Amino acid sequence: MLSTKDLQQLQKKGISELQFQTQIENFETGFPFANLAGAATVGDGIVHFTPDEVEEYAQMFDQRREDLSMVKFVPASGAASRMFKDLIDVEQKYNASEKKIGFGRITKCLDNVAKLALFDELSAILEKHGLEAKKLLKEKDYSTIAHYILQTDGLAYQTKPKAMLLFHKYDDEVRTAFEEHLVEGAAYAKTFDKTVHLHFTISPEHRALFEEKVNQVVPKYEARFGVKYIIEFSEQMGKTDMIALDKAGHVVRNEDGSILFRPGGHGALIENLNALEADLIFIKNIDNVTTDALRPTTYLYKKALAGYLLHIQTCVAECLHHLESLSVSESSLSRIEGFAAKLLNIRFSMTYFSRSVRERVSYLARKLNRPIRVCGMVKNEGEPGGGPYWVRNQHGHKNLQIIEASQIDFNNRFQVDMVKESSHFNPVDLICAVKNYKGNKFNLKNYIDKNTGFISKKKQNGVEMTIQELPGLWNGAMADWNTIFVEVPIETFTPVKTLEDLLRPEHQ
Repeated sequence: MLSTKDLQQLQKKGISELQFQTQIENFETGFPFANLAGAATVGDGIVHFTPDEVEEYAQMFDQRREDLSMVKFVPASGAASRMFKDLIDVEQKYNASEKKIGFGRITKCLDNVAKLALFDELSAILEKHGLEAKKLLKEKDYSTIAHYILQTDGLAYQTKPKAMLLFHKYDDEVRTAFEEHLVEGAAYAKTFDKTVHLHFTISPEHRALFEEKVNQVVPKYEARFGVKYIIEFSEQMGKTDMIALDKAGHVVRNEDGSILFRPGGHGALIENLNALEADLIFIKNIDNVTTDALRPTTYLYKKALAGYLLHIQTCVAECLHHLESLSVSESSLSRIEGFAAKLLNIRFSMTYFSRSVRERVSYLARKLNRPIRVCGMVKNEGEPGGGPYWVRNQHGHKNLQIIEASQIDFNNRFQVDMVKESSHFNPVDLICAVKNYKGNKFNLKNYIDKNTGFISKKKQNGVEMTIQELPGLWNGAMADWNTIFVEVPIETFTPVKTLEDLLRPEHQ
């Protein structure tokens, strides 16, 4: 039962009683597994560009970019604590005088700490405390090095967002992940007036840190690239927060008796995305950046994906204008159906072709007039995360979706067989068109599959709880978009999930 105080708390957050009850019911019923109908592969759900096509679509984007408004959207919420799990263990448990097992990878990384962009700053801090990095390494005093990387009397990396970590070292400067996105944005998201619009989603506790960084570095990059940056920050909205249940199945509460709410996961960011006004929106994770030396391939494929999206969007507009006419010939209708099937991956049921022309026109118009996303896909080389699949929805219709491992029923051998056939991985490299053929913005909340989501266990403040998250931003939150998968080179995917990743060649 909700008390008056509870109802006031819900109202303040913008959460209705019905939404609260739906969250409770989700815990009781769970979310259904995705019904995989097959892995998306090259030629069957994934488009492969020839070198000539890459150049052609990149040029198409360059020719049209002056007429476009663009935003680079970067999910950058949260601290980088998961990145330092092994380093935290070293700080707390490593003793050089004892033989320790299980620290090999992280201690090898620390042996090479001088190659990391953070090293000069770390060395200066160590000197202030009367310590020397070379001596600590010689003595294998890894726990002290770990301490000064992690804690507030050092670099404080354990509490900083990943965007604020030093990623790359150049001859004359070091750059954070945040700065590398400024560099990328100037290359492919610059508009006709030399404006670069970037939008970062952040946690409220880090806002001051981001704003300080903007004041520090933006003038330098504006002068370097001859651009004007418009940088916006937003946070996950309170109305997307979720409740949690304790082991007894009761709603978890704070010490003052109020309901404990948790952020709804990155699926909540569909609200932030929905608030943006732009012709094209580039989406890329904060940690997926490389050095200047390897960036040309990334730029080329970003432009090619954008050019392909513009090409598809033009074709969609032509089809919809045809469908608007008072009389559509059978041959025109057949051509539009062929385009929808071949380029937009829209699959038609057998009953569709028995319908009247008017019914087919109405159905096609609904299917074509949706947000469009072109998603880069890389060959799977063992990175954790989601992948591209054909999925059958609750109505039995097949469509393309990005599916996470947690959405797959691994007790079903038929589903497992489809996972084994999967050849590609989702690197979160999306370009989105969120306006219709008349230039009006779609309401992106109308295209969410609310039957998807994530339920998991978590320990917070010593309490074991069951939590839920909203449908993922590029999973259920975009489930009813027109989706196109394009193969992109592995060189365009350079994630940083651990400190050791920064020693990979693409980050050196």
